[in-house]
Amino acid sequence: MKNNIYVIGSSNTDMVIKSDHIPKPGETIIGGNFYTFQGGKGANQAVAAAKLGGKVTFVCRVGDDYLGKNSIKKYETYDINTEYIGIEQNEHTGVALIMVDQRGENLISVSSGANAKLKIEDLSFLEKKLLNDDIVLTQLEIPIDVVKYLITICSKKNVKLILNPAPYQKLEDKYLEKVHTITPNITETKYLTEIDITDIDKSKLAAKKLLDKGIKNVIITMGSKGVFFMSEDEMAHIEAENVDAIDTTAAGDTFNGALATAFSHSIDLIKSIKFSNAAAAFSVTKLGAQSSIPSISQLDKKFQDYVYS
Repeated sequence: MKNNIYVIGSSNTDMVIKSDHIPKPGETIIGGNFYTFQGGKGANQAVAAAKLGGKVTFVCRVGDDYLGKNSIKKYETYDINTEYIGIEQNEHTGVALIMVDQRGENLISVSSGANAKLKIEDLSFLEKKLLNDDIVLTQLEIPIDVVKYLITICSKKNVKLILNPAPYQKLEDKYLEKVHTITPNITETKYLTEIDITDIDKSKLAAKKLLDKGIKNVIITMGSKGVFFMSEDEMAHIEAENVDAIDTTAAGDTFNGALATAFSHSIDLIKSIKFSNAAAAFSVTKLGAQSSIPSISQLDKKFQDYVYS
């Protein structure tokens, strides 16, 4: 039986230019291809969780504009519960301008718009709604006071909260200690621990430092170097899948959404990470954010069995 997943985060429209290389300051590049995709870290993760077999409720704010209304319609096509998506008057829906080079690396600038208007009151329904077996997933592309409230309420109700600390904002240890699972990439890990992740030994040091803050599970995503996991009882390095990357834009979001789905099906941690790793690897072989996220049927059967068995 799958449990509820609540994704609280941002909703953006991504405007993408794909060209040979990302321009240097002052440089203009002509000849890139232009695309528009649904995006936002929260939305990407909600869509990933839903496409991979999760029962998802998405909480965010969008603007009272075409982009916002179109976003809600898109989420509903994935059977995401949108009843707690707020529409902000006199504000634009979040927009991300993304440049992608021929190797799949990207550079992103975000105008938050309605995302910055998400308030604690928008989450008050969780006080009554959250059940012990539910999963909550959030990021840091929304106001930090909302994230702090969310961490506090999940801790109070003993609900598993996955924190994807991106883009990095400082959270005091009194909040970090209440987090069930944290999923930083290499850059975010350095901000959190002041340790450069250059090899597995450094990953161990950083993970241990985060565990010492009280976090129960530390999952460091390292791109082509795979994923390093540590808890009080377990430790593992899961190697990256060997794929040809076209666009890495939504890889981390796909990983986190997949992880929430795996947790909601009560899959053990190592299998959950392998499942998430496979989904993220698939996503980098396609262009775009939500359009690159695989459905559960597109993964290898062994990963489908994690969810369907």
